[in-house]
Amino acid sequence: MTITEIAAACGVAPSTASRALSNPNRVSAEMYERISRKATEMGYASAMLPVTPKGRARGTIALVLPNLTNPYNLDLIRGSHAQARAADYLHVLVSSDESVHAEGVWLRELARTVDGIVISSPRCDDAVLQAAADTVPIVVVNRDVPGLSGVVVDTAAGMAQALDYLVSLGHRSIAYVRGPVGSWTDRARFAALTEAAERHGVELIAVGAYLPTLSAGAAASDAVVLTGATSAIFFNDTLAVGALARFRQLGVDVPEQLSVVGCDDIFGASFSNPPLTTVTSPGERAGHDATDLLMSRFSSRDRSRRLDRLAAHLSVRESTGPAPGSR
Repeated sequence: MTITEIAAACGVAPSTASRALSNPNRVSAEMYERISRKATEMGYASAMLPVTPKGRARGTIALVLPNLTNPYNLDLIRGSHAQARAADYLHVLVSSDESVHAEGVWLRELARTVDGIVISSPRCDDAVLQAAADTVPIVVVNRDVPGLSGVVVDTAAGMAQALDYLVSLGHRSIAYVRGPVGSWTDRARFAALTEAAERHGVELIAVGAYLPTLSAGAAASDAVVLTGATSAIFFNDTLAVGALARFRQLGVDVPEQLSVVGCDDIFGASFSNPPLTTVTSPGERAGHDATDLLMSRFSSRDRSRRLDRLAAHLSVRESTGPAPGSR
């Protein structure tokens, strides 16, 4: 028995049935009695919903991530989970494993079973997200989707700052190792880097499209060496750290021969070999704020779109130095 079937039997929207069964305070007493009575008659039982000390369910929030291999996502999880737990909501974690198809399937399933969804760096089309948002409140992290509220960390500006810094060190040829195909964040970062490179009159070389894994970073390092660039900016820290190990194998000295910059400032970036210069992104704050924004929609009639932006900044460490020949 599903929420959708109960809603059809009661002649109400699935979202209304979900609210009534997960958080009775969000519907009228009459509506709650009507829906809960019908649910009991139809044999509906939920094993998902937590019970508060007063015996009333608060509801369920799902956090959907593109993968669980990127340490940055652990920061998002911590921030989102802390906020949901403080408000007595069950927190469900879902990973699409970088599959656009799986992401779409999960969104359709979750829209019928949870009270709200926070989705980070989605790979699917805007239309898929907007369709799911017609059924359940959705807040998007690190992607600007028309009509949907969200939280965006301005790592694009941080990337431009990183390029400015490399130019100040004398670098005139800079490689950018791109992230996954379909990543809105990657497109935003590449656009910011392109604009900054044109402003300085330096060469920006786009390299591939890579999943954010250590092994992909090692593969990307070979492509970076072939470009002849004196510096490289990686889509994220996981790729950059994977590349650092491969550069050592290739005999490429970092930063004497090649400067390397990452993004996100994950745990471990500060004690990689060498410590990684990176764009610091407040992942835990993003998870906290997105979940808080989602829960605010439960108790408010205001459905206007809201997009919050968080600042990112460059953290300079030992993986960057003057361009060869300019010391």
